[in-house]
Amino acid sequence: MPAAAPAVAAAGGTGTGYLHTSGNKIVDSTGATVRLTGINWFGMETDNKTFHGLWSSNPWRSQLDTMARLGYNTLRVPFSDDALKSGATASGVNDFVNPDLVGLSPLQILDKVVDYAGGKGMRIILDRHRPTAAGQTALWYTSAVPESTWIANWQALARRYAGNTTVIGADLHNEPHAEGTNPAATGSCWGCGDPARDWRLAAERAGNAILSVQPNWLIFVEGVSCPSGGLSNVWDNDPSNDEDCGWWGGNLSKAGQFPVRLDVANRLVYSPHEYATSVFHQKWFDDPSYPANMPAIWDRYWGYLYKQNIAPIMIGEFGSTLQSDVDKVWLQRLLAYTGTGADGMSFTYWSWNPNSGDTGGIANDDWTTINTAKQAIIQPYLIAPVGGGGDGGPTTPPPVPAGACTATYKQDNAWPGGFQGSLTIKNTGTAAVNPWTATWAWPAGVTLGSGWNATVTQSGTTVTAAAPGSSPALAAGASVTIGFVANGTATPPSTVKLGTAACG
Repeated sequence: MPAAAPAVAAAGGTGTGYLHTSGNKIVDSTGATVRLTGINWFGMETDNKTFHGLWSSNPWRSQLDTMARLGYNTLRVPFSDDALKSGATASGVNDFVNPDLVGLSPLQILDKVVDYAGGKGMRIILDRHRPTAAGQTALWYTSAVPESTWIANWQALARRYAGNTTVIGADLHNEPHAEGTNPAATGSCWGCGDPARDWRLAAERAGNAILSVQPNWLIFVEGVSCPSGGLSNVWDNDPSNDEDCGWWGGNLSKAGQFPVRLDVANRLVYSPHEYATSVFHQKWFDDPSYPANMPAIWDRYWGYLYKQNIAPIMIGEFGSTLQSDVDKVWLQRLLAYTGTGADGMSFTYWSWNPNSGDTGGIANDDWTTINTAKQAIIQPYLIAPVGGGGDGGPTTPPPVPAGACTATYKQDNAWPGGFQGSLTIKNTGTAAVNPWTATWAWPAGVTLGSGWNATVTQSGTTVTAAAPGSSPALAAGASVTIGFVANGTATPPSTVKLGTAACG
């Protein structure tokens, strides 16, 4: 079981304590309305079995720092059941940039992400994306991964993070959809009554099994594509019997008639998916009235659940490359449809990853810089987590008596044009420094590449390391080690300070 301890209750942007629902709102333990404005960081569902981008030159903590700073208060984490198996191995991790992840299992890496994100006030939604790393499936089970395994794995995750209010719920299965041509449907239906295919009934079985061991979680239920679970016969030239189908996971048109029934009240969130033409050119994009036709389409598929105060909506995936004007308008109109402020619909954008082939990401290919065109459209709808909306550090460091710290530097590596080091600072004073901030100087020509164990920034020749939200206090007698990669000639930090105190 994990080393991750229960997170401190989040506050502000994502509320306090566990979340539940009230009508079409998500609320915290005090009853305050919470809007989840998040992002997907995928990879744990693939053969790598862990977050993509860990191979880049940007450390994992720095990537989370950027997400929080931009205003993403929630992280949706796709995984496959393969990543949960005993002996599962994570691959694609740059051990030079992320030395603290070396040798960890996929779940142990997830533990670290949960702990760090929680310290920043972020929330985590776990998304069972695929039964195996091989690909998505129309049904929630396969011959190799039966329903019993799906449910048992969900219960194991619920127990793993019991008491940790950072992890708020389960997105039960990603994008159930139609398969086979009607009347020979073999895919996921909604309300058809067949236990082997009715996704609504399966969601009830899994949701109730999870709530039996973790009654505080939210249960996120996606839609299907075609309520019948089969594709329409488009070759019969009879449009009268062609079904109204939508995106995989995006059609909740039958949820009003056949709602998901959970044993614990106020835990259900419907979570449709919605995409633009870079994913697939749906017929409604060619309507002469586009984009004025879109609100009625969203109303029909899932928006009515929110507008009729039936349940909250959390759009689990939406995204585009934004290479076309049609898609730019789509993103603007969709976000406007969700509403502004805390009362708006929740969402998690797809994706942080730049390597999503049909959408790209918020991160550019370097996993460090940002796609400003996308971010500019999304930004007005984001509610930053506490600790994530600014630069991560206090603007006025608390005073510390002179001589109340020591600093020890170690050069860990060097190469032409750069080096890696670690600076250990010990609080030798008699009181905790909360929150702590350290500074040091480098000569001109030495520039920060990345840092970890703190939010590390550089202005001119001065480098500032601000306490992470997960560990804001440096107790008397305690030490912190700040790691960094820098460009230029290997040079030890000089004039190191803890707050205003010069370190010996």
